[in-house]
Amino acid sequence: MTSLLCRNRVADFSKWKAIFASHAQAHRDAGLQLRSLWRAVEDPNNVFFLFEVTDASRARAFIANPAAAEAAQASGVIEGEYHFLESAAAY
Repeated sequence: MTSLLCRNRVADFSKWKAIFASHAQAHRDAGLQLRSLWRAVEDPNNVFFLFEVTDASRARAFIANPAAAEAAQASGVIEGEYHFLESAAAY
């Protein structure tokens, strides 16, 4: 299984979350299923979220689409990063 781990530093968590939530169907259409959403304890505007990736090619196309950058800017993302991950054996 492939996962997508993302981190966004945002200007205002409440504003960001409302816009992020409004894209739930677009995420699903892109082969992304939200599994977890976290905020850093020391910096609640530092947000981490994990998607299960059901279609990697659609997910990569979604991220590469200029509309994704526009949505990030509109939601107040200051900086962000994402990583496609695959499971490694636990100890």
